Amino acid sequence: MKKDLLKKYAPLVVRVGVNLQENQPLVIHAPIACADFVHTLAKEAFCAGAYDVSVNWNDEVFSHIRYKNAPLERFREFPAWRKLFYDDHAERGAAFISISAADPDIFSDVEPKRLTEAGVSAGKALMEYRTRLMSNKNSWCVVSVPTPAWAHKVFPDVSADQAMERLWAEILKAVRISAEEDPISAWMNHIDHLQKITEFLNAHDFAELHYTNCLGTDLHVELPPGHIWMGGAEQSAAGHLFAANIPTEEVYTLPQRNGVNGIVAASKPLHYNGTLIHDFTLTFRDGKVVDYTARKGGEQLKELLETDEGASFLGEVALVPHTSPISQSGILFYNTLFDENASCHLALGKAYPTCMQNGENMTEDELCRHGVNHSLVHEDFMIGTADMSVIGRMRSGNSIPVIENGDFSF
Repeated sequence: MKKDLLKKYAPLVVRVGVNLQENQPLVIHAPIACADFVHTLAKEAFCAGAYDVSVNWNDEVFSHIRYKNAPLERFREFPAWRKLFYDDHAERGAAFISISAADPDIFSDVEPKRLTEAGVSAGKALMEYRTRLMSNKNSWCVVSVPTPAWAHKVFPDVSADQAMERLWAEILKAVRISAEEDPISAWMNHIDHLQKITEFLNAHDFAELHYTNCLGTDLHVELPPGHIWMGGAEQSAAGHLFAANIPTEEVYTLPQRNGVNGIVAASKPLHYNGTLIHDFTLTFRDGKVVDYTARKGGEQLKELLETDEGASFLGEVALVPHTSPISQSGILFYNTLFDENASCHLALGKAYPTCMQNGENMTEDELCRHGVNHSLVHEDFMIGTADMSVIGRMRSGNSIPVIENGDFSF
């Protein structure tokens, strides 16, 4: 991979992704396999005036050993020092970069209950931290770089070096880095494009979206009064624009918690807790998943849905045109950061409070009264296809097409 292209990636993440400010702390969450890129990010952050940079390393091979061998009760505990690490940095106004680059199959042989218990204990301990991020009290950004195991999963028929090279090329293309264009300018133009789409959707104030496609999806999703469509970039509590996902092709909002009815079919596998859930359907009644099927990974899907009460309700609806560059690549990335930006998608679990007018300043009880779902989890899954239709019904009763044959109709 050409070094001149790689040199553009870290500045994009630091200066557009989290939009790091002078004297602002930065925290980087990363697999140890991504150490070289973490070092590059840290150098760029200090060049941008970071107060300090802290790294929270994770080692999925060690985690696999622990999940396979430690007593189950250990996963019901969460270390106090780790909670303090997150809460302290968040309260001091740190920005957070997370590198998403897991082996899609790393935990496929681990008992799902162990992964669920660990997720629940972490979710409870880190609720304040995660609420801050989902309310944009802190700027944050999720990005990715290749790892050998992930690259092999995406490109299994080539050598390890070729797989890494190809995945690097696809990632740089997806994040709009090229030899011909300044990526920061390209991103600002892209953000402007997505925000124009949100302006159209917000102006129509839809009461309901009706999804249908050839996979059998026939789903009615009510949208609560006061919902807000967002996309491209968001504003932190300090007033700074940041891009939470690089790449991103979506516009999104929240559904009415009890207003989802019908059936939806997944169009791509869901990577969840180190394993893959294939070809699944969910049936909703009054907002709640009341039935499901899965060709593979049904036990993991069951664990997800039973994480807590809110895990079986939707927290996000997102629209992505089938003509998005990531969709047109024809590549299944086995990584939600990329696959969700190739497809319309939904998310089980917690909703983003920022998608409700003044939601970032509401308590959980107030959000609940406005129909906003709460959960320890937020898991996106893909539903978009080339023939996807989404009809928007306005509060006046009139309806217009929003998505036709997979793409925006306006």
